[in-house]
This record gives sequence, structure tokens and C-alpha cells, in this order.
Amino acid sequence: MIREILKYGAPELERMSDPVQIFDASLRQLADDLLETMYAAPGIGLAAPQIGINTRLIVVDITSGAEPGQRLVLANPRLLEQEGFQKDEEGCLSIPGFTAVVERPQQIRVQAQDLRGERLELEAGDLLARALCHEIDHLDGILYLDRVSRLKRDMIKRKIRKLIKKGEW
Repeated sequence: MIREILKYGAPELERMSDPVQIFDASLRQLADDLLETMYAAPGIGLAAPQIGINTRLIVVDITSGAEPGQRLVLANPRLLEQEGFQKDEEGCLSIPGFTAVVERPQQIRVQAQDLRGERLELEAGDLLARALCHEIDHLDGILYLDRVSRLKRDMIKRKIRKLIKKGEW
């Protein structure tokens, strides 16, 4: 089921998410909903808090569905290691229409659980590392705007306030 994606300003986006503790059919359904919502948006990643669910679950597919074997569904992901730096333009489905240059690690190692609760580790670089870091940030109540310069952040927030005032947000 395609869910509504919360936009910047929703308090749910600023909360620390609770760990996944029960790995059952409802978690699998949530993962399916996240994937369907992400693909429909379209995007390359989505976190449960973005649809108002306060749980540590993310989905990422940097191929946007072009390569089904590339999609990741991760419960309780956490960064174990990071190396190097990359700067690139980044956007967010919760902040539609805006992008900014964000610095992220070039290479990362992540520990997580799959939908059965089995532990896994994965290494990622480049765009996949960026997407994973972005979605893990969502689980900690951090938006990419929190990682840009104050000047850029204030400019985007001003534009969003204007859109809100006009009823277009």
C-alpha cells in the first residue's frame, strides 16, 4: 500500500526511532509498504519515520527498481565504520523540490537485521553509502538539512515557510 510521506515540519521526522523487536508479518507488510511508497514517489530510499512509523526500518534501492536484486530492507541498521568523504547533491522525499550538497562517507560498513531478525553486515560505497547514511539519519531524527551550512539551511527553510503560507506545502 502506498503511504503518505510526511514533509519537513512534521514532528515525527525529528524523533529517535524505536528498535525493531518483533519480526513478524506486520513488519514484512511495513517493509512492502515502504518499498511501494518509495518506488511510487519515486526515490532511492525511505525510512519508516517518513511515513509516520516510529521504528528503525529502512529500504534502499539505488537502481529505483531497475534491478530487483539490489533492493535492501534493513531493520535496526547502524554504522560500524566509515572511511573517506564524498560531497554531492542530495534530496529527500520529505523535503520535495529542494536539494543541497551534503558531505557523507565514501565507504561504510553497516550492521543490521533482515526481516527474519538475522544479523547481517554489508559494505557500501559511493551512492549506496550516501543513501544508507541518509536513511539511517532519518531513524535518528536527522534530516539532510541538519548537515548543510546554516546559510543554505536557512534559505531552504525560508522557501518552505513561503510555500506553507501559500498552502502549497
